[in-house]
Amino acid sequence: MKYLFFVILLAACATGYSGLLAAPSLSVHPESLPAVNAAQLFGKQCASCHGKDGRAKTIKGRLKHARNLTDAEWQGKVSDERIFNSITNGKEKMPAYGKKLSQEQIEALVTYVRAFKK
Repeated sequence: MKYLFFVILLAACATGYSGLLAAPSLSVHPESLPAVNAAQLFGKQCASCHGKDGRAKTIKGRLKHARNLTDAEWQGKVSDERIFNSITNGKEKMPAYGKKLSQEQIEALVTYVRAFKK
């Protein structure tokens, strides 16, 4: 049986039929992929502490002293890189999401957090 498969495979290669061995061609274009929905992601991963409005006025947020993301003073002092690192690596009581979310998702969350600026 192995010999028969080998002969068929060899014959296919000899006749130039590359479809038997070639990997399927994927024609995925970035513009055809769905964009990260930051609002949904924030609602699922962040809102339980930071609140849907970013003000951290949730029970869980108060217990964990979650950051009020709408605070203009904080927004003015913090860099995008720091927000990215806090989401990725966690900070104090905030869990790390670097292994749960992709870089693209975290970048979308950074942009979403910036939109809370008053």
